[in-house]
Amino acid sequence: MKQGKTLVDLGRELERQRLSRKDFVADTRSLDFVTEDGESAIKVNVGGKPQSFGVKDFAHQQIATRLQIPYRYYQKMQTLSPTLLDNNVNVWFQQTPERRLLRVMDGKVRAFLSDRYRRLDHLELCAAVLPVIKDMKGASIESCEVTESHMYLKVINKRMKAEVAVGDVVQAGFCISNSEIGMGSLRVEPLIYRLVCKNGLIVKDYAKKKYHVGRQVEGEDEAYEIYSDETLAQDDRAFFMKVQDIVRCAVDESKFMLTVDKMRESMNIPLEHDPVKEVEVLADKFQLTQSEQGDVLRQLFKGGDNSRYGLFNAVTAASQLSASYDRATALERIGGEILAMPVPRGLIPVASKVMKNITPLPLQLETA
Repeated sequence: MKQGKTLVDLGRELERQRLSRKDFVADTRSLDFVTEDGESAIKVNVGGKPQSFGVKDFAHQQIATRLQIPYRYYQKMQTLSPTLLDNNVNVWFQQTPERRLLRVMDGKVRAFLSDRYRRLDHLELCAAVLPVIKDMKGASIESCEVTESHMYLKVINKRMKAEVAVGDVVQAGFCISNSEIGMGSLRVEPLIYRLVCKNGLIVKDYAKKKYHVGRQVEGEDEAYEIYSDETLAQDDRAFFMKVQDIVRCAVDESKFMLTVDKMRESMNIPLEHDPVKEVEVLADKFQLTQSEQGDVLRQLFKGGDNSRYGLFNAVTAASQLSASYDRATALERIGGEILAMPVPRGLIPVASKVMKNITPLPLQLETA
């Protein structure tokens, strides 16, 4: 499992971001999009005062998507003909008017969203879930990080563990992730932590999601800054109480054992192709980069296990080599996708027969 910040450093960064972040609701007809020297900015009057904010990459993507401008063409205009890009954006801002939520941090627009987008911010999420995690016996935060797009808390419960095979111990856990800029829902996903290699695998089954959809923000004709008013704060408290309940139930013994059984079964499912071809198929299916494809293949050869178990362990081992925490987490989810894939029809009887001859290793619940 890739390591990120310490919990203390995460807290400091979230506090810093809280002081730096601002949210505005504006009619697109009040926005002026301007590009100079390859850098774009959105100019807007807020409360009668002109303000200008730079535009970050993901906000560019959201603007292009909302205006139905192909993003590669959008980038080409930005580089080769910035005036043409400005004209495109400003014309469509005027001809297809709507109110949008602009999320700003460090003086730059980081997200261009619907005015119905529900702001579920990282700091408030941590305030809700960290006390719950603290009260869980045996639970500890194994890894955490905040990136441009997401925050992650990866929690392991060291009291709940089982052997997939003799000496191959896994522990139960869960991953909490959230995006403040519209790159996905708030998720609580089961996680399996393999002690022998410190790999994390995010399980596709049993995940819980909460979407950032709320009431339309009441507003005015001109652009204005929005705050967390008491009504929204009350709604958020009720929402986060539900999230707390989900977190309390995130480590479930029966679901953990079902996943462990599936991992045991995967040991008896051989790869459908030779390792090189198998990784090529995997790369095509999950859009792995050339570097990731090479890392997975090397980990597969290193493990010497040409079963489905060996394949998803190779993927989760490769995740630790990724420079990006976001991408490392995506690879841990891909490992879970591989685990969840159906057994090839011709192998079902073989896998079932082998499983009948295995004596399941018991779940271990430590008392201390």
